[in-house]
Amino acid sequence: MLRPDSLPEPIAAWFEANPKDVEAIARCFTNDAILKDERYTHSGIEEIRRWKAATATKYTYTCEPFAVAQQDGMTVVTSRLTGDFPGSPVDLRYFFRLERGKIAFLEIIP
Repeated sequence: MLRPDSLPEPIAAWFEANPKDVEAIARCFTNDAILKDERYTHSGIEEIRRWKAATATKYTYTCEPFAVAQQDGMTVVTSRLTGDFPGSPVDLRYFFRLERGKIAFLEIIP
């Protein structure tokens, strides 16, 4: 697992709060952030908050980041999710773009 200090602060905060602290996760994003997950796009902090609240109640899982890289101006974190969802465990890649010390864009890709 990556040490939290090896990630930029808003990304480390995202992984520390994930999966259950919906409000802490929402605070990681800019007001007009875009999040893409499972073929859906969530625009703005309120949609992101609803998305996270729905996933937090639907599944129980742990999220352990184990690799980080830079690609096309984004920080790419690979993490293992293990839980009570179909296909567990799975490694996901998180593509983060930061602006003004917050997450402005996040795409989650299996």
